[in-house]
Amino acid sequence: MKVAILAGGLGTRLSEETTVKPKPMVEIGGKPMLWHIMNIYAAYGYKEFVIALGYKGEIIKDYFLNYHSRARNLTVKLHTGEVSIHNGSSEDWTVHLLDTGPETQTGGRVKQMAEFIGNEAFMLTYGDGVSNVNISELVKFHREHGKLATMTAAHPAARFGQIVLKEERVIEFAEKPQTGEGWINGGFFVLQPEIVRYIDDDQTIWERKPMEQLAADGQLIAYRHNEFWQCMDTLRDVQLLNKLWMEGNAPWKI
Repeated sequence: MKVAILAGGLGTRLSEETTVKPKPMVEIGGKPMLWHIMNIYAAYGYKEFVIALGYKGEIIKDYFLNYHSRARNLTVKLHTGEVSIHNGSSEDWTVHLLDTGPETQTGGRVKQMAEFIGNEAFMLTYGDGVSNVNISELVKFHREHGKLATMTAAHPAARFGQIVLKEERVIEFAEKPQTGEGWINGGFFVLQPEIVRYIDDDQTIWERKPMEQLAADGQLIAYRHNEFWQCMDTLRDVQLLNKLWMEGNAPWKI
């Protein structure tokens, strides 16, 4: 099963980083967020990826075109330009890079990737979030329920602490509880190829009409994930993820 990743958006809420690079290339612990996401899937044996490019997609292309040399030691003979690559290792992944258009919405990108993949089920996620979701259990859940689409329902980290009051007295205080804001769309989908019927064109937003209609038809189910999930929407999120990685407390690291 192939893994499709949405990596073409503008990332305007993270403009401190995204003026010079696409959002999935923002680094966490010295590696792009995109690499972290791919590594989650690869750890479960899913090593073929289809990446939807858009905004500054050439930076993602350059990263993978030079990936082999980045991961190894090099000897360069300046007189001849000869390059010898030796020692080190790199991941045994296959990466398909699709130019899906700078103005294309998420639904249009999903449709283009689905048509590239063909008549088979595939996984889909966003290029800006990590989780310790069990991919094997997610796929099993999807197959057991026999619907067109499964999405991972996640709990976002609360932005503020939560207090419980009795008159003027604080009787309970929880600093940023993980489950304080209910369920959200956490990405990490498993999809059947028939979902393309729900997407009209490049300007279709995946999270609106297609998902709403799939839900109305009883074809969208949720895999509840109660553990770690974190998006990378703001500079604060980048700092949090880097802190977790550097301290050796990154739950998504496998």
